[in-house]
Amino acid sequence: MEIPDQKKINDKEIIKLTSDYVRTHLELEASGHDWWHVYRVWQLAKFIAKQESADFFVVELAALLHDIADWKFYGGDEDIGAKTAKKWMSNFSLPESTIDHICQIIKDISFKGAGVADKMKSKEGKIVQDADRLDAIGAVGIARCFAYGGNKNNVMHDPRFKPKMHSSAKEYFFSESTSISHFYEKLLLLKGRINTQTGRKIAEKRHKFMKKFLDNFFQEWEAKDVE
Repeated sequence: MEIPDQKKINDKEIIKLTSDYVRTHLELEASGHDWWHVYRVWQLAKFIAKQESADFFVVELAALLHDIADWKFYGGDEDIGAKTAKKWMSNFSLPESTIDHICQIIKDISFKGAGVADKMKSKEGKIVQDADRLDAIGAVGIARCFAYGGNKNNVMHDPRFKPKMHSSAKEYFFSESTSISHFYEKLLLLKGRINTQTGRKIAEKRHKFMKKFLDNFFQEWEAKDVE
């Protein structure tokens, strides 16, 4: 991708170029971590940032680049996302502090197990993390859960599999699971790990929708919905 003259480019143009770059890179991704996931996180992050009075440029750039190289698809390499994002941002005359801030957000954004504490510290990071987690719950979150499970060749549901509360990122990454277990290992836990007041309001509604879906799923699984 051709980058315009550094002296003539502004923040708005950097965001546009970055969105084009990410879209080109992730458009055909089929695990639920595609361009449209990034787009939704970007839009949610902007909405939350407006309510929470944060640095819009940092929020937008971090949201756009947060999944440019997801650790789950690179053998559990927790540094690959930040490295890839930094390489892209080096095309622009950005302050080193801004690049470092965005890279730290990308490195700390992911859920890495029920027993693994979140590391996010900055307001902007917490906003982008909330937007990412909100896209993992609700109707879209349900769809993404099964898209990811299919992509990883996971069984949809097997009553013999019991959810595990992983105590490390390594355990979470290498553990075998099912798509339904993923709700209990991650998705249903996210409402309690939302950082912002704005995000918590959105999470409440989406969380209830997931619980209703699971109620219906298990009713249908045992054919109890026909009684």
